[in-house]
Amino acid sequence: MATFCGFRARNAESGVRAGIEAYKQKGSAMFAREKSAREPLADLFAATRNLSMALAAPLSDADATVQSMDDASPAKWHLAHASWFFETFVLRDHVPGYRHHDEGWPFLFNSYYEAEGRRHARGRRGMVTRPTLDEVRGYRSHVDAALSGALPTLSPAALELVELGCHHEQQHQELLVTDILHLLSQNPLEPALWPAARKQPVAMPGPIGWVEHGGGLVETGCDGRGFSFDCEGPRHAELLHPHALADRTITNGEWAAFIADGGYREPRHWLADGWAWVQAERIAAPMYWEERDGVWTRFGLDGRRAIDPAAPVTHVGFFEADAYAAWAGARLPTEAEWEAAAQGLDPSGGNQMDGAGPVEPRPASGGPAMFGDVWEWTGSAYRPYPGFRAVQGAVGEYNDKFMSGQFVLRGGSCATPRGHARASYRNFFYPHQRWQFTGVRLARDV
Repeated sequence: MATFCGFRARNAESGVRAGIEAYKQKGSAMFAREKSAREPLADLFAATRNLSMALAAPLSDADATVQSMDDASPAKWHLAHASWFFETFVLRDHVPGYRHHDEGWPFLFNSYYEAEGRRHARGRRGMVTRPTLDEVRGYRSHVDAALSGALPTLSPAALELVELGCHHEQQHQELLVTDILHLLSQNPLEPALWPAARKQPVAMPGPIGWVEHGGGLVETGCDGRGFSFDCEGPRHAELLHPHALADRTITNGEWAAFIADGGYREPRHWLADGWAWVQAERIAAPMYWEERDGVWTRFGLDGRRAIDPAAPVTHVGFFEADAYAAWAGARLPTEAEWEAAAQGLDPSGGNQMDGAGPVEPRPASGGPAMFGDVWEWTGSAYRPYPGFRAVQGAVGEYNDKFMSGQFVLRGGSCATPRGHARASYRNFFYPHQRWQFTGVRLARDV
């Protein structure tokens, strides 16, 4: 749920003004202010909805229906669920007379909102062969038309939900991309979703540089400007000890050295749960890596190719990130350390998703790079900040119910829609999960 750090339309002025002319002026000012607030939101809504359709454009009905694992969802489900969110929390609740596109579809496309009643089991989403992909596209068109038509008259509370819905759909755009990647990786033919241009060799980056921080009290969390999710606040003070952060993330070449040195075979680098996971799942490399004729390759949305040793390593879980840090004589940063370093940097910079097309991490091009390429694991558990209170109602289930057993990631990735990330953004996954574009930045005490 968006906090009140997010979008809010406010009355032009308070109190009663005497005289008809003053009343007219007040009404005119109110209209102009609300119109100026609604127009960017309408643009955000249209751009977000269009990008989802562009990402799904190369998919067949079968591509969009199959579910490759319980953690992933079919592309068709992502497209429909995002529409269900707008239909349920905006159209149904704030537009008088609105009727569901199909009364049975909320059962299919609710995700985890207990307050919205029974829903289809997550692990069986891939069994929903009908509605078809074309029917889901029709559902999206229906919701788009209804919401666009209602936007000029929606209340400020409803407008906040529209903005939340746009950011929610951007999250699902990233999931849609990574879930398609996992799905295609299960095909023995290893098909590419998008063709990729031939890459020119890139020189390996130099040794890691360290950016020191003297410690002390820092303010972290939502600062009241722009949109944020509720879990990003309240803003609060954190005490940091003197430390240093690496000036870049770990590369494929550096990870290959970890493998060659027995990194996945030496239990002393691993947390107990991590080592149990390595043994049980026979983990020997990042997800999608495979050694062929003595050469490490990776599967991506452009098919299988040799790893680029200069590019950031990705598709590693928290257990792997923590083990690599131990092997390297370092540690993972806390989320407060990461955020303190990222404050003041442009969150729209770096390699992030600008549209439908090739998506993969790229070698760093110089300068401070805290955003894009890969989500960076921190050593911080995903828990509420001091003073956190979940909002009431179904949308209050958006974040806080997941504050157990997961670790925070920061910075966005190559699959994060540009404009979605910010310094206070908290992503979170379980420590074994690695199908997202997740990587590693090291930290150390000073």
